[in-house]
Order: sequence, then structure tokens, then C-alpha cells
Amino acid sequence: MRGPLSRFTHPTEVPVAEKTTPENDKEIGIVNNEPHNGETDTDIDAIDADAQAGVKKIEATTKVWSRSHLILAYVFIWIIYFVDSMQQGMGSLLTPYVTSTFYLHSLTATTGVMSGIIAGVSKLTLAKILDIWGRPQGFLLVVLIMTLGLVMMAACNNVETYAAAQVFYWVGYNGVSYTLSVFIADTSSLKNRALMLAFVSSPYIITVWITSPMAQSVLDGIGWRWGFGIFSIISPLMCLPLFFLFTWNYQKARKAGLLVTAPSGRTTWESITYYFWQFDVICLILISGGFALFLLPFNIYSYQYYGWRDPLTICLIVFGFLLLVAAVVWEKFFAPVKFMPWELLKDRTVLGACILAAVLFVEYYIWTAYFTSFLQVVLNLDVTQTGYISNIYSLGSCFFSFVVGFLIRWTGRFKWTALYFGVPVTILSIGLLIHFRQPGTYLGWIIMCEILYAFSGGACVIAEQMAVMAAAAHQHVAVVLAVEGMFSSVGGAIGGTVSAAIWTSTFPQALAKYLPPESQANLTEIYSQLPVQLSYPVGSPTRDAIVMAYGDGLRWMFVAATAITGLGLVSVAMWRDIKVKDFKQVKGRVI
Repeated sequence: MRGPLSRFTHPTEVPVAEKTTPENDKEIGIVNNEPHNGETDTDIDAIDADAQAGVKKIEATTKVWSRSHLILAYVFIWIIYFVDSMQQGMGSLLTPYVTSTFYLHSLTATTGVMSGIIAGVSKLTLAKILDIWGRPQGFLLVVLIMTLGLVMMAACNNVETYAAAQVFYWVGYNGVSYTLSVFIADTSSLKNRALMLAFVSSPYIITVWITSPMAQSVLDGIGWRWGFGIFSIISPLMCLPLFFLFTWNYQKARKAGLLVTAPSGRTTWESITYYFWQFDVICLILISGGFALFLLPFNIYSYQYYGWRDPLTICLIVFGFLLLVAAVVWEKFFAPVKFMPWELLKDRTVLGACILAAVLFVEYYIWTAYFTSFLQVVLNLDVTQTGYISNIYSLGSCFFSFVVGFLIRWTGRFKWTALYFGVPVTILSIGLLIHFRQPGTYLGWIIMCEILYAFSGGACVIAEQMAVMAAAAHQHVAVVLAVEGMFSSVGGAIGGTVSAAIWTSTFPQALAKYLPPESQANLTEIYSQLPVQLSYPVGSPTRDAIVMAYGDGLRWMFVAATAITGLGLVSVAMWRDIKVKDFKQVKGRVI
């Protein structure tokens, strides 16, 4: 067998060619080199006896469900994406007002750091849940966690509780999105998968016009608390139909005799111990705690009395680094079950796609953390107009992902979409914003850059997901998607950290430099509260000073984002140019 997994494993399932292809074609993801013994279609679609329980369950489900249920599943997935994208879009606009309520607007980026880290690392645990227990069970779990986060956000009374709520929400939200991606991988052929990913992302084309008026209406009416509270009811109600559809078809497969379950023979305590080691809870705690402690000081050092020299700042960095070292030592020498699938990362296509995912999230969170505040303060846009501008990415990337999906289906290849268009245009669009972010700029130039960034983003995201899935067998799809998601979320946390570090080191100093003498006494309030910044009339000396300070802060954010995106070109160049047109990866009735 030749392919990305040939160096470290003999997979129990390999994609089966739909057409005759050279046995050693390196451009075909994982190639079957087993003896050709005239297997029938029935043998090809047989449930893999050596696969994990969750993989067996979904393969049995896709064998027994009808075409109408397959279509209905995608309808439910589309509805879930619609509701979640509407809530997430509105929530991002409400966050600056939540932190400002507690007089901590400058912590807007910081509140997402811990949640991004834990949400990313938890995907590997979720992948094991999906593979061991089953897809519907994992899906229901993350829906409950997301709902708990929304309830906590609605009820929070300080920024600490809001940050904790963000952890639960983003673990759940990212978990729902990840689980749905696994569903799509389970129920679509590889050549159509880019189109299916584009289809389920299409709700963003609609919600881009809804979320801004919703956020404005919430702020003007019921308040941001009920804005979160409403969705704590709607979101789980919209997710349950998909859970019941998959569960019903799983029970149908059991009754048909496709699945035979046997008791484990373990006691309750033995089961707890078994899953404790299976999910490698120790490594999960070490990695999450290590990243959190190491990255948080870059966000909060300005609030400490001695800044970088403060004992708390130094202790957090040191202990965070030690926890990360401990996680590596544990994984290498002591863990009975490895948390990270290191073998999969040896494949250059998987590793390159994961690096690209991290780079894209780093640059995105660097320059967008305070971009909505910039639009309101510097360009004097209201919340609705700000939402329209900031949501250009969602609209444009989702629209262009259809174009990319059709091109991948037509050409059978995906690498070129990222190497020759996606990453280069991303660098161009962010680089242009270094100049156009300055006070007094024409809004049209900002919109042009956003459109370029959106189209390139649509190509990059689809290509990166196709890369990790095309390089793995069905048995490993959930794991490689989890690794890619972990790189994305940790990248987002790093981006938020860099953004907060730049902001806290440049914005207050710029305010002190530009504010007129009569406003110097209000510097702390101006720094920490977006409504206070907006309260000064446009054209007044204080508002002009705030605008100039924004220009100084955002300049270095765009410079940093442009520089880091250059790594994306190197990561894409690492990919193999895999053909996705000519082999079958999944079983049963799929699209």
C-alpha cells in the first residue's frame, strides 16, 4: 500500500476505486494494494468488522436509510447551521457591549482565548466519543453543552462568568459544527463533498442580512441578556430532529441484524477507568491548562501593577510552559492511549492542511478582534451597518465556496484552488488594509478588501478540509477533522492573544498621546468602554483623538496578520496533489 498512512499502519478500510486506476498512483489518496479477488459491490459495501463501534454504527445507518431520509438529514443540517450562524453572528456583535457593561471593553479579545483553546483541544475527545459511542450521542452531548453556555451568558453578572460561559458555548458550538462535518463526511462521496460543505454553509448567505438588525433590535429593546436567552431555547429545539433521525435509522439497522452488540463485561468502576484512559483525560487537562496559562498573560498583563514584571504574569507564563512540557512527556512515555494521533500528522498533506487552518485562524483573529469597534468609532457606522460590513466574509466565502466545490468536482483536484488563488489573495487583501485602515479612508476600499478576503477564504477553507479528508480512510476521518479543528481553534486563541497584546500595548499609549487635556482624566473610561468612545461627537477633539489612536493600534494588527499568512503558502505547497474523482471512501447510501 502506498499513500499517506502506509508508513505507520495497515488500515482496515481503504477507499475503493470506482474506475480502474494504476495501483501505485501517488496522486490517489490511499490506494488499495490488496490482491484483486473479484470482490462484488456487496463486499465493498460490507460493514468493516475491524472498525470502531461508532464507525460501524454510521456505516450500518447509511446502508438502511432511504433516500428521503438522506435528503431530510441534509435539510436538518442546513436548518441547524442557519440557526447557529444567526446566533453566532448576533453574539459577536453583542460581545463588545457585554464587556463594556462590566467596564472592560479592552477584554473583548481576551474572553475568547480560553474558550478557543479548550474548544479546540476538546475536539479530539469528541472524535473519540463519535468513534466509540456513536455520532448521535456525541452530537447530543455538544448540543447540551452549547445550550448551557447560552444560559450562562444570559445570566452572567461579571466578565469572569461571561468568559466561563464562552468556554461552554464555544466547546458546544464548535462541537456541533465539527459533528455535522463528520456527518457530511459519512454521507457524501469525496468528489461531491466540497459541494456538500458549501451547501451546509449557505445559510450564512441569508443570516448576513439578519444578524445585524437583530443585534441592533436586541440592544434597543430586550437587552443582550435575552438575546442569548432566546437562542438557549431555539438552538436545542432545532438540533433534536437530526438526532432522532439518526437514532431511528440506527435502531432500524440493529433490527435488520447489521449490528450485533455484546455486553462489555465491565463493572461501573471499570468502565469509568476504561474511558478515563481512552479519552486521555490527563493529557486533555495538561494541554488545555498549559495553553490557557501561557497565553492569558499576553492579554491581561496591562491590568497588572507591574505589567510584564508582575509576579502573577511571570508565574502564569512559567507554569503554562511547564504544563505543556508535562503534556509532551506524558504522551511520549506514560500515556496508555495517545491523545494526539501523531502518526497521522506524519503525512505531509494532513500536516500542511492543519498548519494552513492554524494560520488562517491566527490572522483572522488578529485583525478582526477590534474591527467592528473600528467601523463604529472611526467610520461612524451604526451596529446594523457594522454587521453588514463585517459579515461580507460570511456572505462572500459561502457564495464562492460553491464555485470552488464545482471546480473541485469538475477537475477532481483541490490543491490548486488554495495555492494559486486562496492564500495569495488572502495576503493581498489583508496587506491592502494596512493602508486603508487609517482614519479618513473611503468605506468603499474597506468593502473591496473584505470581498477579496471573502472569496479567497472560501477557497482556502474548502481546500483545507478536503485535504485532510482525502488523505485518510473513512475510519480516520473524524480524527483528522478533529486535529484540523484543534489547530484552527488554538490558532484562533493565539490570534486573539496577539491582538489583545497589540491593543493593550498601543491603544492606551496612543490615547494618552492624542487626547486633549480636558479628556485626559477620562482616559480609563474611554479605553475600557465602547459606548463612551461613541458618546463623543464626530469631529470633536476627543473623538478625533480616539480615531487616531484606533489607527495606531490597528496598523500593527494588520501588519502581523499579513506576515503570518505567508506561512500559508509554504503549508499548501506541502500537500500532495490528490485526485478525489476516482475512488470511493464511504459506504451505504450517500450523496
